[in-house]
This record gives sequence, structure tokens and C-alpha cells, in this order.
Amino acid sequence: MIQLTSRHRTVPVKVGPLTVGGGAPVAVQSMTMTDTADAVATARQCIELAEAGSELVRVTVNLPEAAAAVPEIKQRMLDAGVTAPLIGDFHYNGHLLLTRFPECAAALDKYRINPGNVGTGKRRDEQFATICGVARDHGKPVRIGVNGGSLNQELVMARMQENTDRNLGLTSDEIVNECMVLSALQSTELALESGLTVNQIIISCKVSRPTHLIQVYRALAKQTTQPLHLGLTEAGMGVKGLTWSAAALGALLNEGIGDTIRVSLTPRPGGDRREEVYASCEILQAMGLRTFAPSVTACPGCGRTTSSTFQELAERVQGYIREQMPVWKVKYEGVETLTLAVMGCVVNGPGESKAANIGISLPGTGEAPTCPVFIDGEHHSTLRGSYEELAAAFQQLVDDYVDTKYARKNRD
Repeated sequence: MIQLTSRHRTVPVKVGPLTVGGGAPVAVQSMTMTDTADAVATARQCIELAEAGSELVRVTVNLPEAAAAVPEIKQRMLDAGVTAPLIGDFHYNGHLLLTRFPECAAALDKYRINPGNVGTGKRRDEQFATICGVARDHGKPVRIGVNGGSLNQELVMARMQENTDRNLGLTSDEIVNECMVLSALQSTELALESGLTVNQIIISCKVSRPTHLIQVYRALAKQTTQPLHLGLTEAGMGVKGLTWSAAALGALLNEGIGDTIRVSLTPRPGGDRREEVYASCEILQAMGLRTFAPSVTACPGCGRTTSSTFQELAERVQGYIREQMPVWKVKYEGVETLTLAVMGCVVNGPGESKAANIGISLPGTGEAPTCPVFIDGEHHSTLRGSYEELAAAFQQLVDDYVDTKYARKNRD
């Protein structure tokens, strides 16, 4: 059995009702893509993301109208029973918005500050300190979020010049990576000087290439005990975004580095923002760090599975689980550990089905048109009929299993 490296030791930071770092489980974070000034639409997306498994939800606060909408967004979340911390993402004018809109500052559970986007020269430190002062006065934590695409250019140019003058032989990528870590550490010191405590500061250093992210966070983890938020700053779309994120985050998590994660997927036009939440949950579940929802094993298909029935059934079962989890996780204790298998032929079908709590082995090409179902390793029944009949019967078996095998919460 593969053993994960022991966790990088970090201090705990309270973010609303959630603890980040200090040995707490790695938390899932996501970000809305609505106009924050539209409180109704933004609150709706916050609720959807939280119900999908996001344990921290971030909104951009870029304009006065957005800052003014934050208290209503937070209240709508609470009215819906959603307690996931609400984070404000600030660039350029955070020092102004947080001071001019104290209700926004009070409603948010955490502030994200990008030290590369708070000003230049002396004004940068002053404006950064202003945001930290608001956080101090309201008892809120901050995330110092350094980004490769918006890194402090004064710092970069100074290090480039040093590299030339001293003939250090560093590449431009190596210098940028060093500057990322240095910016985060210097900003942490400034935050502490501004009155924040070590239990109010989370750090991130995001870039877009997995190998660089791994190098940066390995260096960062050696130099700080602040909790670390992981993620590629722009992972990309579809398979590329998922693969690059899994490669980078999986490597770091396996080394015990990381206290919160976000998979920053580019959605398709009109796509589902919850996909990035599902991806984060799957990475943590694949690494054996968390369990969020029942897992569905399904075969990839081959020349033995010319029918698309197993694909359609697997997709339907996966969708059904996601729809039910907001209810199941409140109602049933331990339901997230349920395992399902939807297999397409006799080669691995019966074996994988027996290994799952509930498994079905559909007929492959040339096999008898029957579908044995196994529950907890034992043959339970054999299904026959159309796709709709098979899907309905299998879904009913899942419902019955959940209702009988998992203890109901809050029973009188």
C-alpha cells in the first residue's frame, strides 16, 4: 500500500467555522464567476458550489457595487443553511473597498490579497498594511496570494539585475520562482508587522505550469509554517486542465504539502462551475486524504463493449449521486464511502462488481443479454430489459442500499 508522506506542519487558521492548517483535513475551495454586484445570482452560485462540496467559496470584490452586495450574498447563503466561509478576492483597490464598506469587511470570512496588485513602491506597503489593518480590526484571516502573472515587477527586476551582476547563472524561470516565494514571505512579515497573528495568515504562490508549482511549493514549505493554498492559477479547459491540476496537486499532496486546494478550470461557455469542485474532491479522494461522495468504477470500453449501455448507465449513476449527495450527506452517516461499479463485459465485470458495495456487469458483445448484480460481494439478482428498465432497477437498488445500510442522522 502506498503511504503518503506525513503532512507539512502548519499553524491552524480559523476561517469562519472552518479550520485550515494545523492538521485539519485539506479543504476544497472554489470561486464564483457571476457579477458579484448581482447578489441573487452570486448567492445562488455560492450555494450550488457549497452543496457540490466546496468548503470555502470566493467572490471577486472589484467595484463599489460588488462590495455593497457582499452582506446580502452572505445572508442569502446563511438563509439557505450554507455556512461555507465567504472569501473576498481583492486587487488594486481592496484598501479602499474594505475601508469604505465596513459591512462588506464584516460579512466576509477571509480576505485574499495579491501583493503584486496593491500598488507600487511605498504605496504598495501602505495599502497592503491598510487591508491587513481592516482584517486585524475585524478579526478576519487573510490569504496572501502571489500569482506568477501579477508578480511584483520591481522585485523581479532587482533579482534579475543581481543575477547579472553576480553572474549567478539562474534562468528567468528560476528567478521568477524565487521571487514568488520571496514575495510571499516578505508580505507575511509585513502582515505580522501590521498587527495580524500567525493564526490569521494563509499563503499561496500560484503559477500555471505543474513543474514550476511543485518547485515553488517545495521551497515555500521549507521556509514557512503558514497554511498553504494549492492550485494552478490557470489550469485550462477540459482534459488538459484536469490532468495538469491532478499532476501538480497530486505530487504536492503526496509530499504532505497543502492545506486547501482549488482546481481552476476554464469552463465551457454555459458550462457548470461545479466541475472544478468535483475535480478537487476527486483528487483528494484519489489520494486517500478525504472521502466526499460514493465512487463509481466503470470500465473504459473496448471491442468487447460495442453497446453504449454501460457508458450511459455509468453517466446516469454518477449524475444521480451528485444530485442526491446534498440530501444524503445530511441524512445518512458514512454514505460517502459507498462504492459502485458499472461494468461492460464479463472479463472484469463480475470481479469489479463483487469488489464494490453494489455492482452490475452488463453484457459485452456476443454475451448473453443478462446483467448480474452483486451486493457486498454476493450475487443478488439478474436484471434484463431495456436501458430505461435497467437504469430504474439499478437506481432503486442503490436507494434501498443507502436507506438500509447507512445510519440515519439526527434520529429521535
